[in-house]
Amino acid sequence: MLDALTIAVSATALLLASWCGFAAFRDQATKDWHFIGMALVAVLALVQLVTGVVKLTGGEKPVDGTTIFVAYLIGAACTVPAAGFMSLTERTRWGSAIVAAGGVILAVLEVRLHDIWGGVSA
Repeated sequence: MLDALTIAVSATALLLASWCGFAAFRDQATKDWHFIGMALVAVLALVQLVTGVVKLTGGEKPVDGTTIFVAYLIGAACTVPAAGFMSLTERTRWGSAIVAAGGVILAVLEVRLHDIWGGVSA
């Protein structure tokens, strides 16, 4: 995997988590700006999904197994959109908290993806 892309996805996910966590602290629901941030993080996660699939089809293999790697890639790509949809159903501060939790979860999934791949830069 590309280390720079993994770091970018993790950093933007943690920024989104901080931003939405602050909104939850201030008793605010998710706003349109939060959804723009979620879209940015989701696009980066999709870029990573495509990059991972391209590397797999190019013959490279993760150290800990292809199946688990693909499962983590799909899970990482779905985390923030799922949190965004759940925040739409909960239009209180808890909607912002859901997105904050989704950002933290995505950052943790990114670390795990890096470990599964082998922790070496490509």
